[in-house]
Amino acid sequence: MSKKTPDALRRSDRILVGALTVVLAAVSAAVGAAAAYRPHTEELKPVAQIVAQAAPVSAPVSLAGTATEAAYVPGRAKSPAEELVMNKLLAEHRCLSEALYYEARGEGEKGQKAIAEVIFSRMRKGNYGHSICAVVYEGAGQPACQFSFTCNGELKKHKQPGAWMRAQTLAAQILTGESQLRGATGGAVNFHATTVEPEWAAEMARTTQIGNHVFYKKEAAARSRAM
Repeated sequence: MSKKTPDALRRSDRILVGALTVVLAAVSAAVGAAAAYRPHTEELKPVAQIVAQAAPVSAPVSLAGTATEAAYVPGRAKSPAEELVMNKLLAEHRCLSEALYYEARGEGEKGQKAIAEVIFSRMRKGNYGHSICAVVYEGAGQPACQFSFTCNGELKKHKQPGAWMRAQTLAAQILTGESQLRGATGGAVNFHATTVEPEWAAEMARTTQIGNHVFYKKEAAARSRAM
């Protein structure tokens, strides 16, 4: 199989790479910081904004309007550091895309963004992992996996092309801030389908239901028990 060139990247990946690949910094820390909420708005900061504030850039980035979509410069030789950053960013994008696809591909954009909120809320807490991939694949391949598709064989099944492309596009839009997360789940860190009732649900506080998923928050449960 031939090596994929920048021009061969999917559009969703090009949006992400164009906005972020020029950054020379520790990507995991920057992505983790992107889960911090803005005061008063409960709106998640775009990853591109956090990274741009935290690290120097190696080349000018041209932003169109208010979007974080930047002009990608094909053919320019990238340093090893830039290659590492791009690979990490693409891995983060794929992990988010997989979570949106496998957990909520039939839930529409609102349902998929709710899953993304849980991932970012877990990153903000810090004890679930400091990157998207670390959060999504925690316990992968084991009975105690956090996201069921990482341990139930779903990853081996053929993806639905249309649904997979939509998940990839939405993931890129979330990461670049084009599509913003606005706290619809109330800071939830857990969720389950309405067709099941896991034991852990009794130990947490329900925050909301979006589509066929019910969302929960630990902190609220702790406060309610203390009252």
